[in-house]
Amino acid sequence: MDNLTLRQLRYFEALARHGHFGQAAASCSVSQPALSVQIKDMEETLGAPLFERGTRQVRLTGFGAALAPRVRDILGAVDELGEVARATRGRLVGRLRIGVIPTVAPYLLPRVIGALTQGYPGIDLHIRETLTETLIGELTGGRIDCAIVALPISESGLTEVALFTEEFMLVRPSADAGKPVPDRERLREMRLLLLEEGHCFRDQALSFCNVRSALSRDGLDGSSLTTLVQMVGAGIGVTLIPEMAVAVETRSADVAVQSFTEARPSRTIGMIWRKTSPLATQLGELAEVVRAAGQGEG
Repeated sequence: MDNLTLRQLRYFEALARHGHFGQAAASCSVSQPALSVQIKDMEETLGAPLFERGTRQVRLTGFGAALAPRVRDILGAVDELGEVARATRGRLVGRLRIGVIPTVAPYLLPRVIGALTQGYPGIDLHIRETLTETLIGELTGGRIDCAIVALPISESGLTEVALFTEEFMLVRPSADAGKPVPDRERLREMRLLLLEEGHCFRDQALSFCNVRSALSRDGLDGSSLTTLVQMVGAGIGVTLIPEMAVAVETRSADVAVQSFTEARPSRTIGMIWRKTSPLATQLGELAEVVRAAGQGEG
Protein backbone atom coordinates (compact mmCIF):
# COMPACT_ATOMS: atom_id res chain seq x y z
CA MET A 1 0.00 0.00 0.00
CA ASP A 2 2.92 2.37 0.65
CA ASN A 3 3.77 2.21 -3.06
CA LEU A 4 0.46 3.67 -4.31
CA THR A 5 0.98 7.02 -5.99
CA LEU A 6 -1.29 9.99 -6.65
CA ARG A 7 -0.69 9.47 -10.36
CA GLN A 8 -2.04 5.93 -10.15
CA LEU A 9 -5.13 7.14 -8.33
CA ARG A 10 -5.79 9.76 -11.01
CA TYR A 11 -5.35 7.20 -13.79
CA PHE A 12 -7.62 4.77 -11.96
CA GLU A 13 -10.33 7.43 -11.57
CA ALA A 14 -10.10 8.38 -15.25
CA LEU A 15 -10.36 4.77 -16.41
CA ALA A 16 -13.27 4.10 -14.05
CA ARG A 17 -15.04 7.18 -15.45
CA HIS A 18 -14.43 6.55 -19.15
CA GLY A 19 -14.45 2.74 -19.23
CA HIS A 20 -11.93 2.90 -22.08
CA PHE A 21 -8.11 2.96 -21.92
CA GLY A 22 -7.68 5.30 -24.89
CA GLN A 23 -10.21 7.86 -23.66
CA ALA A 24 -8.85 7.71 -20.11
CA ALA A 25 -5.29 8.22 -21.36
CA ALA A 26 -6.36 11.17 -23.50
CA SER A 27 -8.13 12.81 -20.55
CA CYS A 28 -4.92 12.47 -18.52
CA SER A 29 -2.71 13.69 -21.41
CA VAL A 30 -0.59 10.52 -21.37
CA SER A 31 -0.10 7.61 -23.75
CA GLN A 32 -2.31 4.55 -23.43
CA PRO A 33 0.63 2.22 -22.63
CA ALA A 34 1.78 4.56 -19.84
CA LEU A 35 -1.68 4.54 -18.26
CA SER A 36 -1.96 0.75 -18.66
CA VAL A 37 1.35 0.19 -16.90
CA GLN A 38 0.33 2.35 -13.94
CA ILE A 39 -3.03 0.56 -13.61
CA LYS A 40 -1.30 -2.81 -13.69
CA ASP A 41 1.22 -1.68 -11.05
CA MET A 42 -1.66 -0.46 -8.88
CA GLU A 43 -3.41 -3.83 -9.17
CA GLU A 44 -0.21 -5.64 -8.22
CA THR A 45 0.28 -3.38 -5.23
CA LEU A 46 -3.29 -3.97 -4.03
CA GLY A 47 -3.15 -7.68 -4.83
CA ALA A 48 -6.46 -7.77 -6.74
CA PRO A 49 -7.76 -6.84 -10.22
CA LEU A 50 -9.51 -3.49 -10.47
CA PHE A 51 -10.96 -3.85 -13.97
CA GLU A 52 -12.47 -6.48 -16.22
CA ARG A 53 -10.81 -5.93 -19.58
CA GLY A 54 -12.94 -6.45 -22.70
CA THR A 55 -12.13 -5.92 -26.36
CA ARG A 56 -13.87 -2.54 -26.53
CA GLN A 57 -14.59 -1.57 -22.94
CA VAL A 58 -13.33 -2.13 -19.44
CA ARG A 59 -15.51 -2.49 -16.34
CA LEU A 60 -14.76 -2.16 -12.67
CA THR A 61 -14.52 -5.38 -10.71
CA GLY A 62 -16.38 -5.61 -7.42
CA PHE A 63 -13.21 -4.55 -5.62
CA GLY A 64 -12.65 -1.71 -8.09
CA ALA A 65 -16.22 -0.47 -7.65
CA ALA A 66 -15.78 -0.43 -3.87
CA LEU A 67 -12.49 1.45 -4.24
CA ALA A 68 -13.74 4.08 -6.71
CA PRO A 69 -15.65 6.39 -4.32
CA ARG A 70 -12.74 6.33 -1.86
CA VAL A 71 -10.31 7.28 -4.60
CA ARG A 72 -12.56 10.15 -5.67
CA ASP A 73 -12.67 11.37 -2.07
CA ILE A 74 -8.87 11.25 -1.85
CA LEU A 75 -8.40 13.13 -5.12
CA GLY A 76 -11.02 15.66 -4.10
CA ALA A 77 -9.19 16.30 -0.84
CA VAL A 78 -5.87 16.70 -2.67
CA ASP A 79 -7.40 19.15 -5.15
CA GLU A 80 -8.95 21.07 -2.28
CA LEU A 81 -5.49 21.58 -0.79
CA GLY A 82 -4.53 23.37 -3.99
CA GLU A 83 -7.70 25.45 -3.79
CA VAL A 84 -6.87 26.45 -0.21
CA ALA A 85 -3.42 27.56 -1.34
CA ARG A 86 -4.87 29.60 -4.19
CA ALA A 87 -7.49 31.11 -1.90
CA THR A 88 -4.80 32.52 0.39
CA ARG A 89 -3.51 34.65 -2.48
CA GLY A 90 -6.74 36.64 -2.34
CA ARG A 91 -7.48 37.05 -6.03
CA LEU A 92 -7.86 35.09 -9.27
CA VAL A 93 -4.48 33.50 -9.96
CA GLY A 94 -3.14 30.10 -10.92
CA ARG A 95 -5.13 27.26 -12.45
CA LEU A 96 -8.85 27.86 -12.90
CA ARG A 97 -11.03 25.11 -14.41
CA ILE A 98 -14.25 26.46 -15.91
CA GLY A 99 -17.04 24.38 -17.41
CA VAL A 100 -19.42 25.93 -19.95
CA ILE A 101 -22.48 24.60 -21.77
CA PRO A 102 -22.27 24.47 -25.61
CA THR A 103 -25.02 27.04 -26.19
CA VAL A 104 -23.00 29.61 -24.26
CA ALA A 105 -19.33 28.78 -24.83
CA PRO A 106 -18.72 30.05 -28.41
CA TYR A 107 -20.49 33.34 -27.83
CA LEU A 108 -19.55 34.36 -24.29
CA LEU A 109 -16.11 32.80 -23.75
CA PRO A 110 -14.13 35.08 -26.10
CA ARG A 111 -15.18 38.12 -24.04
CA VAL A 112 -14.67 36.33 -20.72
CA ILE A 113 -11.24 35.01 -21.64
CA GLY A 114 -10.20 38.39 -22.99
CA ALA A 115 -11.23 40.13 -19.77
CA LEU A 116 -9.52 37.53 -17.57
CA THR A 117 -6.22 37.45 -19.44
CA GLN A 118 -6.08 41.25 -19.47
CA GLY A 119 -7.15 41.80 -15.88
CA TYR A 120 -5.56 38.75 -14.26
CA PRO A 121 -2.17 38.03 -15.87
CA GLY A 122 -1.38 35.24 -13.38
CA ILE A 123 -4.38 33.13 -14.29
CA ASP A 124 -4.09 29.71 -16.00
CA LEU A 125 -7.44 28.93 -17.64
CA HIS A 126 -8.67 25.43 -18.42
CA ILE A 127 -11.98 25.36 -20.30
CA ARG A 128 -14.36 22.38 -20.44
CA GLU A 129 -17.34 22.56 -22.83
CA THR A 130 -20.01 19.93 -22.35
CA LEU A 131 -23.64 19.37 -21.34
CA THR A 132 -25.08 20.54 -18.03
CA GLU A 133 -25.52 17.08 -16.54
CA THR A 134 -21.87 16.22 -17.18
CA LEU A 135 -20.68 19.56 -15.79
CA ILE A 136 -22.61 19.02 -12.56
CA GLY A 137 -21.00 15.61 -12.11
CA GLU A 138 -17.53 16.99 -12.79
CA LEU A 139 -18.13 19.93 -10.48
CA THR A 140 -19.33 17.83 -7.56
CA GLY A 141 -16.46 15.42 -8.24
CA GLY A 142 -13.90 18.23 -8.02
CA ARG A 143 -12.72 17.98 -11.63
CA ILE A 144 -13.70 21.58 -12.42
CA ASP A 145 -13.89 24.65 -10.16
CA CYS A 146 -17.09 26.23 -11.51
CA ALA A 147 -19.49 26.13 -14.42
CA ILE A 148 -21.44 28.63 -16.52
CA VAL A 149 -24.88 27.15 -17.15
CA ALA A 150 -28.56 27.98 -17.54
CA LEU A 151 -30.30 28.26 -14.16
CA PRO A 152 -31.87 26.91 -12.08
CA ILE A 153 -29.84 23.82 -11.24
CA SER A 154 -31.27 23.20 -7.74
CA GLU A 155 -28.43 21.04 -6.40
CA SER A 156 -28.17 21.33 -2.61
CA GLY A 157 -24.37 21.22 -2.58
CA LEU A 158 -23.90 23.98 -5.16
CA THR A 159 -23.99 27.75 -4.99
CA GLU A 160 -25.97 29.38 -7.82
CA VAL A 161 -25.39 32.99 -8.87
CA ALA A 162 -27.66 34.47 -11.56
CA LEU A 163 -25.71 36.73 -13.93
CA PHE A 164 -27.96 37.88 -16.77
CA THR A 165 -31.08 36.98 -18.72
CA GLU A 166 -31.40 36.72 -22.49
CA GLU A 167 -34.32 36.15 -24.82
CA PHE A 168 -34.79 33.34 -27.33
CA MET A 169 -34.99 34.61 -30.91
CA LEU A 170 -37.04 33.15 -33.75
CA VAL A 171 -35.01 32.16 -36.81
CA ARG A 172 -36.87 31.42 -40.05
CA PRO A 173 -36.14 31.61 -43.79
CA SER A 174 -35.54 35.13 -45.02
CA ALA A 175 -38.56 34.80 -47.32
CA ASP A 176 -40.76 34.74 -44.20
CA ALA A 177 -39.34 37.97 -42.77
CA GLY A 178 -42.49 39.96 -43.53
CA LYS A 179 -44.91 37.47 -42.01
CA PRO A 180 -46.34 38.00 -38.51
CA VAL A 181 -44.30 36.47 -35.72
CA PRO A 182 -46.07 33.26 -34.63
CA ASP A 183 -47.28 32.83 -31.08
CA ARG A 184 -46.48 29.64 -29.18
CA GLU A 185 -49.65 27.89 -30.37
CA ARG A 186 -48.81 28.57 -34.01
CA LEU A 187 -45.18 27.63 -33.40
CA ARG A 188 -46.24 24.17 -32.25
CA GLU A 189 -47.79 23.60 -35.68
CA MET A 190 -44.62 24.57 -37.56
CA ARG A 191 -41.61 22.40 -38.35
CA LEU A 192 -39.54 23.32 -35.33
CA LEU A 193 -35.85 22.37 -35.41
CA LEU A 194 -34.24 21.76 -32.01
CA LEU A 195 -30.99 20.58 -30.48
CA GLU A 196 -30.70 16.87 -29.81
CA GLU A 197 -31.53 15.26 -26.47
CA GLY A 198 -29.35 16.30 -23.53
CA HIS A 199 -29.16 20.02 -24.25
CA CYS A 200 -30.96 22.15 -21.67
CA PHE A 201 -31.73 24.71 -24.39
CA ARG A 202 -33.82 22.06 -26.16
CA ASP A 203 -35.86 21.50 -23.01
CA GLN A 204 -36.37 25.24 -22.54
CA ALA A 205 -37.60 25.67 -26.12
CA LEU A 206 -39.96 22.72 -25.79
CA SER A 207 -41.27 24.13 -22.52
CA PHE A 208 -42.06 27.47 -24.18
CA CYS A 209 -43.94 25.71 -26.96
CA ASN A 210 -45.61 23.36 -24.46
CA VAL A 211 -44.41 20.32 -26.44
CA ARG A 212 -43.44 17.02 -24.85
CA SER A 213 -39.78 16.09 -25.39
CA ALA A 214 -40.76 12.47 -25.96
CA LEU A 215 -42.62 13.23 -29.19
CA SER A 216 -41.06 11.68 -32.29
CA ARG A 217 -38.91 14.26 -34.10
CA ASP A 218 -37.16 12.23 -36.81
CA GLY A 219 -34.85 14.44 -38.83
CA LEU A 220 -35.67 17.60 -36.85
CA ASP A 221 -32.86 17.59 -34.29
CA GLY A 222 -29.35 19.01 -34.69
CA SER A 223 -26.14 18.69 -32.72
CA SER A 224 -25.37 22.43 -32.71
CA LEU A 225 -27.00 25.81 -33.18
CA THR A 226 -24.92 26.24 -36.33
CA THR A 227 -26.54 23.16 -37.86
CA LEU A 228 -30.03 24.33 -36.91
CA VAL A 229 -29.59 27.78 -38.44
CA GLN A 230 -28.15 26.38 -41.66
CA MET A 231 -31.09 23.97 -41.90
CA VAL A 232 -33.48 26.91 -41.53
CA GLY A 233 -31.58 28.76 -44.26
CA ALA A 234 -32.11 25.73 -46.50
CA GLY A 235 -35.87 26.03 -45.97
CA ILE A 236 -36.31 22.96 -43.76
CA GLY A 237 -38.10 24.68 -40.88
CA VAL A 238 -37.74 27.28 -38.12
CA THR A 239 -35.78 27.30 -34.88
CA LEU A 240 -35.06 29.22 -31.70
CA ILE A 241 -31.60 30.38 -30.66
CA PRO A 242 -30.38 32.41 -27.68
CA GLU A 243 -29.88 36.11 -28.26
CA MET A 244 -26.11 35.94 -27.69
CA ALA A 245 -25.76 33.48 -30.60
CA VAL A 246 -27.44 35.64 -33.24
CA ALA A 247 -24.42 37.60 -34.48
CA VAL A 248 -22.24 34.50 -34.87
CA GLU A 249 -24.76 31.99 -36.19
CA THR A 250 -26.75 34.06 -38.68
CA ARG A 251 -24.03 36.04 -40.45
CA SER A 252 -23.63 33.46 -43.24
CA ALA A 253 -27.18 32.06 -43.36
CA ASP A 254 -30.12 33.18 -45.48
CA VAL A 255 -32.44 33.65 -42.52
CA ALA A 256 -34.52 36.28 -40.75
CA VAL A 257 -34.24 36.81 -36.99
CA GLN A 258 -37.09 38.29 -34.96
CA SER A 259 -38.17 38.71 -31.36
CA PHE A 260 -41.43 37.31 -30.08
CA THR A 261 -44.03 40.02 -29.52
CA GLU A 262 -46.06 38.68 -26.59
CA ALA A 263 -44.88 35.84 -24.37
CA ARG A 264 -41.11 36.13 -24.73
CA PRO A 265 -39.11 32.98 -23.96
CA SER A 266 -35.86 33.57 -22.12
CA ARG A 267 -33.22 31.91 -19.99
CA THR A 268 -31.09 32.98 -17.06
CA ILE A 269 -27.36 32.36 -17.34
CA GLY A 270 -25.46 31.92 -14.11
CA MET A 271 -22.43 30.42 -12.43
CA ILE A 272 -22.35 27.48 -10.05
CA TRP A 273 -19.66 26.14 -7.73
CA ARG A 274 -19.39 23.87 -4.72
CA LYS A 275 -20.58 25.44 -1.49
CA THR A 276 -17.50 23.98 0.22
CA SER A 277 -15.02 25.44 -2.28
CA PRO A 278 -12.23 27.46 -0.63
CA LEU A 279 -12.26 29.57 -3.80
CA ALA A 280 -15.77 30.92 -3.17
CA THR A 281 -14.58 34.55 -2.86
CA GLN A 282 -12.49 34.34 -6.02
CA LEU A 283 -15.30 32.62 -7.90
CA GLY A 284 -17.64 35.42 -6.88
CA GLU A 285 -15.12 37.81 -8.43
CA LEU A 286 -15.10 35.68 -11.58
CA ALA A 287 -18.90 35.76 -11.68
CA GLU A 288 -18.77 39.56 -11.91
CA VAL A 289 -16.39 39.30 -14.87
CA VAL A 290 -18.79 36.88 -16.60
CA ARG A 291 -21.75 39.14 -15.78
CA ALA A 292 -20.07 42.14 -17.38
CA ALA A 293 -19.14 40.09 -20.46
CA GLY A 294 -22.70 38.82 -20.82
CA GLN A 295 -24.08 42.34 -20.60
CA GLY A 296 -21.59 43.62 -23.17
CA GLU A 297 -19.65 45.74 -20.71
CA GLY A 298 -15.95 46.33 -20.73
